[in-house]
Amino acid sequence: MSDTPPVCDYEGSDYRARFWEGQGRDYEDQVERIALRRLLPPTGSTLIEIGAGFGRLADEYRGYDTVVLFDYSRSLLREAQSHLGNDPRFRYVAGNWYNMPFVDGLFAALVQIRTLHHAADAPALFAQLARIARPGGIYVLEFASKRNVKAIARYAARRQEWSPFAQEPVEFVELNFDFHPQWIRNRLEEAGFRPGRMLTVSHFRLGVLKRLVPTSWLVKLDARAQLTGNWWQLSPSVFVQNRHPVWGEPAAPGTFFACPTCRTPLGAAENGRLPCPNPACHHVWRLEDGLYDFKEPI
Repeated sequence: MSDTPPVCDYEGSDYRARFWEGQGRDYEDQVERIALRRLLPPTGSTLIEIGAGFGRLADEYRGYDTVVLFDYSRSLLREAQSHLGNDPRFRYVAGNWYNMPFVDGLFAALVQIRTLHHAADAPALFAQLARIARPGGIYVLEFASKRNVKAIARYAARRQEWSPFAQEPVEFVELNFDFHPQWIRNRLEEAGFRPGRMLTVSHFRLGVLKRLVPTSWLVKLDARAQLTGNWWQLSPSVFVQNRHPVWGEPAAPGTFFACPTCRTPLGAAENGRLPCPNPACHHVWRLEDGLYDFKEPI
């Protein structure tokens, strides 16, 4: 597991208070929810949100029987747990998204919003998600697009060196990437997903607009502009609905977690421990106060 790409760690951060609460991002929150509702089936069996953080979007998953909030940060998951209470539908799982601790073919729906920009190896992540997706399942992905109006204007004015039209990702700050829409589609297809409907989101993410125009007006305008996503993608945020091929096998009944080191299915936790039954592995993982911790073995 030491050979995996670097992961952006929000452990102990004040992300919720610093970035969302009272920070003037009601517009972004509302338009992202509109896009999510348009692309995510309202009901289903199993859903996982990759990079769920403090559970900002958890109330959007009311129609699902089992919901996994997955994140690398234990502290953010504890915030989500505190906020959502003892709802038995939710499972809080800490781990590395390059070594997902789940059996193959488990999730009918996967959601990833505002986290792909931290993926140093997006193809490796897509391969993991394709592995745990149920045949025929839906993967709703949001990514930060490098081919947006602001970047194009800056490039034309020679205020930035990288081209918004070049397909390779750009790392503008360490472990912060923008992606070209076509590059994302190509990598999703290589992983086995079938990219479909696209929505363009956050067209009016400008401080001056958010100060001068009522949020409700911007949200209504953005909701209409999202529908242009299948023709062009010039907004800073793009959503794409992907379907997993119908071939393959769904997870065997009664299986859920798998050892992230060797992928052997794990049994039920006993005394806060989830031991790997593979004699060549023998790693033991932790369940503590409702949080499944697969970041490091005990």
